[in-house]
Amino acid sequence: MPTLPTVFLMAVIQSGSTPSLTVSQILERMMQADHDRRAVLAGYSGIRHYRFVNKKSNKQAEMAVRMSCDSDGVKTFEIVDESGSGFVRNHIIRKMIEAEEEASQKGERKESRIIPENYDFRLVGTEAFNGRDNYVLDINPKKPTKFSIRGRIWVDAEDFAIARVEGQPAKNPSFWIRHVEVQQRYGRSGRFWFPALNHSLAEARIFGATELVIEYSDYKTTVHETEARNAAAQLAQ
Repeated sequence: MPTLPTVFLMAVIQSGSTPSLTVSQILERMMQADHDRRAVLAGYSGIRHYRFVNKKSNKQAEMAVRMSCDSDGVKTFEIVDESGSGFVRNHIIRKMIEAEEEASQKGERKESRIIPENYDFRLVGTEAFNGRDNYVLDINPKKPTKFSIRGRIWVDAEDFAIARVEGQPAKNPSFWIRHVEVQQRYGRSGRFWFPALNHSLAEARIFGATELVIEYSDYKTTVHETEARNAAAQLAQ
């Protein structure tokens, strides 16, 4: 068992493992890193697996969807498999997909992004997440909408990408919903960060607790030609 001085020294080392930055510095590096990744990424695709469960009404449904996103952020979806309640698939999951697709085509993606233009930030501290150091910040949207989140984010201290989001919609999406809790996790695919898991739990006035889980997988990315040529040249050296 470590002696008290040893324990104290370990605590000092651990607490100093993440550089001490201000909110402004964190946001500046986060925006720069995002800009650099977006400058390289020409598009990507992946598979989403939606799983809906409402125990009170005994309704369940699942849907697998292939999603593609171009360099402008415009998304297209293709359903590859589905099962369970037809009502849930047609009136809930499909509606969610259609709304996301329409929002991307209208260029509304920027309005929902977690950036200083849309949110106020407050630094809470640092915390390890998935074995990596993260800055933890509270976020509050400047213009609350049903697409914005009021809650907390975890920013990777090395890549300055958002690794985790937890909170509630800043504006209730429906009169029939009392409360919604959202958890979004991100992971690295090569040099890029993409959604890995979304877990939403809604408390409805009539139907009770409803759970929706979205799992993301099989990401494939396309980089701009200049970046591809640079990578090929480096391999040839």
